[in-house]
Amino acid sequence: MEPTDHLLAEAQRYGYVEAGGVWLRPVLAQPARQIGLVKETDDAALLYFAQRFETLSAKIDALLAKMEASDNKGSFLMKALHLKEQLQTFDGLGDFEALHRRLTDAEDAIGVTVAQNREKNLATKLGFIKEAEALRDTVEWVSASEKVKDLRQGWLKTGPVDKGMTEQLESRFQAAIQEFFDRRKAFQSDKKAMVTRVQNRYRDLIQQAESLKDSDQFETTSRQLKQLQQAWREVNGTLPKKQASELWTRFRAANNHFFERLKTHIASQQAASAGTAATPDVLLARKRALAERAEALMSVPPQEAIHQAKALQAEWKQVGTVRGEESDRIWQRFMVACDKIFELSALEYHLRKRAATEPVPTAPAERARFRASTLRELLKDDHAELETLRDNLDKLSPSAANESFRQMLQTKIRSFERKIRTKNDLIALFTQQAQAAG
Repeated sequence: MEPTDHLLAEAQRYGYVEAGGVWLRPVLAQPARQIGLVKETDDAALLYFAQRFETLSAKIDALLAKMEASDNKGSFLMKALHLKEQLQTFDGLGDFEALHRRLTDAEDAIGVTVAQNREKNLATKLGFIKEAEALRDTVEWVSASEKVKDLRQGWLKTGPVDKGMTEQLESRFQAAIQEFFDRRKAFQSDKKAMVTRVQNRYRDLIQQAESLKDSDQFETTSRQLKQLQQAWREVNGTLPKKQASELWTRFRAANNHFFERLKTHIASQQAASAGTAATPDVLLARKRALAERAEALMSVPPQEAIHQAKALQAEWKQVGTVRGEESDRIWQRFMVACDKIFELSALEYHLRKRAATEPVPTAPAERARFRASTLRELLKDDHAELETLRDNLDKLSPSAANESFRQMLQTKIRSFERKIRTKNDLIALFTQQAQAAG
């Protein structure tokens, strides 16, 4: 029998011609379905679709052969599943049931192999965790550090375990490693002599004072510097006279620099308010007016608005200090309004860059929706950065030497929290504009 005769016989076994169409008989729990048309003769059409089936069968043969020869059988799972799904709609004539069984058997075999590998990986990772946790009592810091390095490399090279256990195992391993590093750091810190610890504390206070000396937040910074002065007096321990004098000179210079600026600021406030009844009510009225002007900038073009917002901030600093809940509320209004202007300016800059590579809607409703969606995209980066900062803060050792860095992290966290609140407010605003514009 010629090969084509055999193929034709197979085609006639699994399909038939009816009313000018080529049909596949019921298979894989599906009814008979038309898979093509007769273009020349009935036999030619049947033979064509039998050949298509042979091509698919050869493709499956090649995949299963590669899988059998590979050590990483799990990498073939998605290809096998895709081909198995393709059987339901493939236009060909042949024994689809046999192909389906072969792919199902391959899928089951892959599942067994993956399960076995994950069991091995689990045992390996549990061993790494046990070794890492055993380091909690060691004082052999050099050899233990090399051990930790080896454990980390081994952990990264070990394949996955069941998804339900991944997070728990990762958490245990990282916690054990982190505990070792925390203990090593504490040990190294304790080795330092009292003079070194006192020196670091003084330098930390100097650094904080110098970072505040040019601040324009006069009321808040005055309190912070007075707290630093009290902390300086409370440092226990002594230093050589010359070294102590040098450190004290630096600390005093930073304080003097700020308080001289404070005197100048107060004098300028007094001069600005000369001849006026600068009562708390008058000062509150001025600040309220500045807050209203800042809020009105939402209707000003962004580039002009940001210049005006900076000018309003400069005016605010010249008004003077008023204490009380009403003053705090007005400050909150002013700060939120300025934040919105700065975020809008940043959004416009981002949109101008995007406009170079993609069209930006011009219709009011679509334009507002586009701005809201863009802000949502930018929010993802803000949330990720905030999460990283919070994670760094949580992991920071509570030693005095880290206090300056801690304050810096806390300041950045507050800044990102404000940015996120402002973006959410703007998203709500743009959403309302889109709805109003229809």
